[in-house]
Amino acid sequence: MNRIAVLIPHYNNPKGLVASLTSIDSSEVVDVVVVDDGSREKPDEAAAVTAFTAKGKLVFIYMDQNRGIEHALNRGLDYIESKSYTYIARLDCGDKNIGKRFAIQEKFLQDNPDVKLVGSFATMVTINGDIFYNLKFPVTTASIRKRFYLNCMFIHPAVMFRVAMLSVIGKYPIEYKSAEDYAFFFKFVKGYKVYNIPEYLVKIELNPNGISATRRKQQVVSRIKVIKHNFYFGFYPVYGLLRNIVLYYMPNDIILFIKSKIFK
Repeated sequence: MNRIAVLIPHYNNPKGLVASLTSIDSSEVVDVVVVDDGSREKPDEAAAVTAFTAKGKLVFIYMDQNRGIEHALNRGLDYIESKSYTYIARLDCGDKNIGKRFAIQEKFLQDNPDVKLVGSFATMVTINGDIFYNLKFPVTTASIRKRFYLNCMFIHPAVMFRVAMLSVIGKYPIEYKSAEDYAFFFKFVKGYKVYNIPEYLVKIELNPNGISATRRKQQVVSRIKVIKHNFYFGFYPVYGLLRNIVLYYMPNDIILFIKSKIFK
């Protein structure tokens, strides 16, 4: 068994799954766990097996009904935790690795045993693959911790973390709809060392049918709940609350336009 398990939730996007699997470099030593969240369009297992050329196995788990991404992720974590994996990496259908991403992140965690979760910079692309903007994040724990009250300082499909942490912080919270990653990562950020590798290791597809686009207001409301749960009186928590309240009322196309100009 390999040391890394890559967790990919799937929902009605078999082509996106194949694209993501194709992006995993053939030299990578990883297993991939695909959890289908009660899709109508099931994964094309034959196409997925052909697309996956890395040194590892491909596992499919099927949920009997659609329950939401947080439940699919936790189902995958249950499986991974029951095995002997050391690291969990994330990837979403349609998103793509750049280069030997998993090997880079694994080496970083091996060389820095006090770091519990690592992310990276990301290139945001359209569904046609055109670059929309590049996204950089704070790198060190201190800078990430301060700015985490403003927004998530990790791209979810770009992270890798230690399996052992699940017994400490638990799995993805289910009460923060569309912001389960923000709530989950907050547990790492508040009590442990984290890091963002200052390299572009993933391409993130800005899909108009994705959660961030179709459930943006729900996501912002959940993010506000997470901030309030972790609140203390200080500049960043107060600013973070105000910022997210403004974002709630701002149209998504305007937000994307601003980001495309700021992060070019």
